[in-house]
Amino acid sequence: MFDAPVQAQAPAEEPWTERLVLFLRVMAGLSLLKGLYHWGQVCSIGASPDLTFEAHSMAWQSATVFFAVIDLVAAVGLWLAAAWGAVVWLTSVVSMVVVEVFFPGVYGTSILIASVEMGLLCFYLWLAIHAARERPDY
Repeated sequence: MFDAPVQAQAPAEEPWTERLVLFLRVMAGLSLLKGLYHWGQVCSIGASPDLTFEAHSMAWQSATVFFAVIDLVAAVGLWLAAAWGAVVWLTSVVSMVVVEVFFPGVYGTSILIASVEMGLLCFYLWLAIHAARERPDY
C-alpha cells in the first residue's frame, strides 16, 4: 500500500576524478600566483628604476602582459573545474614552454621552468586519462 520513500543513490567512488579535481585546484592556486607575479612585473612592483616595465623590450612586455592575463583566467577556470579552464591552462603552459625554449631573448632560457611545466602537463594528462577510464559511459 505504501511505497518506499525515494532514496538518492550515493555517488560511485571515483578516486581518479577526485584526484584530478584536486590537481586542478592546486594548479588554480599556482596559476593565480603566477598571474599576480606577472601583474607585479607590469606594475613594476619592487623593481629598481632602471628595470621598470617600460625599460624592457617590447617582446618581454608583450609576453608578460599575455601571461598576466591568461594565468588569472586559467586560475578561475581550473578552480571551477570547467572544461575551458584546463584548455586555457594548457595554452598557458605550452606558451611558457615555447617562450622559454624557442625565444630566449624574452625571459632567457630556463630548462628548469620548461621541464616543470611539461611535467605538470604530463601529470595532468595522466590523471585525465585515468579519470576518463572511471566513466566509460561517456
